[in-house]
Amino acid sequence: MKVLVAEDDSVSSLVLATRLRKMGHEVITAENGKEAWFSFVRSHPRLVITDWMMPHMDGLELCRKIRGEGRALYTYIILLTALGGKENFIEGMNAGADDFLTKPAEPETLTARMRVAERVLALQAEVNQLEDLLPICAYCKRIRDDANEWQGIEEYMSERTEASFEHELCPDCAGANQAQG
Repeated sequence: MKVLVAEDDSVSSLVLATRLRKMGHEVITAENGKEAWFSFVRSHPRLVITDWMMPHMDGLELCRKIRGEGRALYTYIILLTALGGKENFIEGMNAGADDFLTKPAEPETLTARMRVAERVLALQAEVNQLEDLLPICAYCKRIRDDANEWQGIEEYMSERTEASFEHELCPDCAGANQAQG
């Protein structure tokens, strides 16, 4: 998995990146929040581990910007900080973090949190795939919508997309229509 590590302390960044690479992840590093934002936009990592306190843009602002993107593929965010306490935890979660790691991140804790992130991202990918499936009647070709109502494909598509329809007969149906008439 592609992981962006945003950490202004070079030693902490190196240790964290090395651990993640040993776990088999592709790691991109950034020295501050602004650099992390540009790396995020360029490389689309599935997971971001960001320090809370960084120059140019802190981890909370980075979380908010990532959540503001509204991407189809979810990005899991772990906020890394030396700050403790319930208030800080809640503030981080409200900014869009999915998890919280206290510095220094212990290898076992990091491994466990990465497994959780992988599970969440895998489930999200499965949900996206299932959402792409359309329940369609094999006989009349109507589609069952979110309210469990059946509607014609044209109506269903018109409500959800900007698609327009042009009607004509395919060669097989044209031939069958001529044979009947």
